[in-house]
Amino acid sequence: MKRREFMATAAVLVVSPRRLGAQGRPRRIGFFGFLDPIAREAWRTGLRERGWIEGKNLLIEYRNYADASDRLQTSAAELVALAPDLIVAAGPQAASALKSAAIPIVFVVVADPVGLGLVQSLSRPGGNMTGLTSWVPGDWFGKQIEILRELIPHAAKIALLVNRDNPMHRLLLAEEVPSTARKRGVALSIVEATKTEELDTAFASAAAQRADAMIVFGDILTIRQAPRVVGLAAEYHLPAIYFFRQFADGGLVVYGPDIADLFRRAGGYVDKILKGAKPADLPVEQPTKFELVINMKTAKALDLTVPPSLLVRADEVIE
Repeated sequence: MKRREFMATAAVLVVSPRRLGAQGRPRRIGFFGFLDPIAREAWRTGLRERGWIEGKNLLIEYRNYADASDRLQTSAAELVALAPDLIVAAGPQAASALKSAAIPIVFVVVADPVGLGLVQSLSRPGGNMTGLTSWVPGDWFGKQIEILRELIPHAAKIALLVNRDNPMHRLLLAEEVPSTARKRGVALSIVEATKTEELDTAFASAAAQRADAMIVFGDILTIRQAPRVVGLAAEYHLPAIYFFRQFADGGLVVYGPDIADLFRRAGGYVDKILKGAKPADLPVEQPTKFELVINMKTAKALDLTVPPSLLVRADEVIE
């Protein structure tokens, strides 16, 4: 064998095992929930930043229960039966459905995982779940009321668009909402939608109750139907505040966490767990980026004057 051929062969023998060891077999994870285009790209970016490429060294099984919420538990069981290395659960419904799963779970956009019984505490999750919350403790609901009242000073009755199938909504309605209403001296009317076809009825009910404004609670249903929700608010001439950036296209005002950033950061949990970390040892993280977005075009259509004090605090003003 010539010396050059010998060196090439030796190099293959030396390098190939290392490469194989680094690459190994593709890891398989599950994703349970809904991703709009913005969140999906952020999710993939978070994985790529840590060396995980979907379709190459990472296989992802997706399950979306939004189209059939009555199959929530069945869809969760089907995903668990595939025995992935971990499952990422988007939203409180998905996380709650996977609560008893005997594999690592990373939740994203769950407002109060302690209140829902998913973890023992944020600093010490203590079980097979960890992840990222969608807010920080404090008077978040009250701040949304304050913003609406800056826009509509005369607002005395505010409608809440909720989904009682969402365990986080049930928790809020039982605890924070009543106490905040008393503190802020505002009357709240609850309108519900658990299915797409119920959205029209919910807005009609808010209008019939003569609500001055609306708070749209964050939920997979309203996110998927964001254009329809915004359209209904315009149809009923109802000023509304939303939790997610997806509603800024036509929505009056958004005040909430940067959801895309949360999905990007979820890649860090996936990376650590795939490398051997246990969810019980990974503290739950909270949002670090928040957005106040005001749509001036929508404000004008609603005959609202946005006060300078609110404009100066806005992260983005859509003209």
